[in-house]
Amino acid sequence: MSSKLSTFICQNCGTETSQYFGKCLNCNSWNSIVEEIKSKRSKNQDIKNSKKSIPFNEISSEKKSRFTSGFSEFDRVLGGGIVPGSVILLGGEPGIGKSTIVLQSAGKISLSEKVLYITAEESLEQVKIRWERLKQNSIDLKIFAETNLSLIIEEIKSVNPSFAIIDSIQAIHNHEMESSPGSVSQVRACSSELQNLAKDNNIALLIIGHVTKDGAFAGPKTLEHLVDTVINFEGDNISSHRLLRSIKNRFGSTFEIGIFEMLEQGLREIKNPSSIFTNKENISGVTTTITNEGTRPLAVDIQALVNKTFYSNPRRTTTGININRLHQILAVIEKHVGIKISEFDCYVATGGGFEINDPSSDLGVAISILSSLKNIPPLANSSFIGELGLSGQVRKSNNLRTKIEEAVRLGIKNIVVPKLEEKLNNNFKNLINIKEISNIKEAVDYSLSE
Repeated sequence: MSSKLSTFICQNCGTETSQYFGKCLNCNSWNSIVEEIKSKRSKNQDIKNSKKSIPFNEISSEKKSRFTSGFSEFDRVLGGGIVPGSVILLGGEPGIGKSTIVLQSAGKISLSEKVLYITAEESLEQVKIRWERLKQNSIDLKIFAETNLSLIIEEIKSVNPSFAIIDSIQAIHNHEMESSPGSVSQVRACSSELQNLAKDNNIALLIIGHVTKDGAFAGPKTLEHLVDTVINFEGDNISSHRLLRSIKNRFGSTFEIGIFEMLEQGLREIKNPSSIFTNKENISGVTTTITNEGTRPLAVDIQALVNKTFYSNPRRTTTGININRLHQILAVIEKHVGIKISEFDCYVATGGGFEINDPSSDLGVAISILSSLKNIPPLANSSFIGELGLSGQVRKSNNLRTKIEEAVRLGIKNIVVPKLEEKLNNNFKNLINIKEISNIKEAVDYSLSE
């Protein structure tokens, strides 16, 4: 026996209330609360397929190991490949290429594994048009166009694939609920049932999700907690480059990135991403730093333009670097280098607009700014690594060994770094000229001497 229960849910944050409000009391968004009706099951309903606890040492670990996604860059973001029974959430802006990378990956996986691609947004004919454009090959790939959750679950159980794809979760509808597809309650219920199916049958499941105008995943926040891996597909309408970035990963490191290029015939991996973010010209205002994204070191150019200001408040603009970080670096320069930087406009950008979160890029930003201000090119064929402390010290950087190794691989001749351990310095003695500095003044004297 079941009865119907009416509730009011914020479509922005998922907060439930018993009555309607024009403004959500949790996230303060206006006109986001929608009435939804869901079935309320009887408390006397039988619990089926109940499980019992077992000793930890009796759990079998002899299950199938990871399998490849078909892209080494995708595998890197996943932590080494796809884990059977895992649930992956992939999100990104409309038109960024989510369906493209997933369809390409499905074709490659189907050469060795059974794959089921469930399209809830497009017809079979539309998927076939994309498939022909991508010129992919497949062996054991099945396509199923459906929006009804019950029919989708039946098809997954019937096919029993190694890898299943849901494109997308916002288009799927659970007929037991009266709310519309894409609503908070629908996304929560559909995701929960699919997750249980994947875990019970050891099926790797990839769910494509929409994002809001702010770049966050649409639907309840519990969706991100429910899945094992959350991946964001990033890019813009101007550049052809696309970035896969892991936000959450139970089977690998977070904030790992994979880099692709969008071409006419689909996405192509970029195996040497440092080459697209750097330019070896030695000109004033441009330095190279090496940053870590996840476990991967990347060389990125930092460009600065410093001009005499014509405003009462000098302008500060950044692309790829946090604006508050720039304000802090400028304050350190003014205090410890003795240059009145407050009289100048300052514009800082990274090569290709690549977003840098690693604080070890501080030294590269500072040298770029001073190089532009003095109109002196920095030390040729060099890289600058180090976090600037408020006292003017250059602090030690994480993963410094891998960053020096990346500089050696790229053929960089000089590298300016914080004080090293003697052992680490000896390892690279004959491969690269390492200049150890302790403060910003030493770095400026060494890097910008005419």
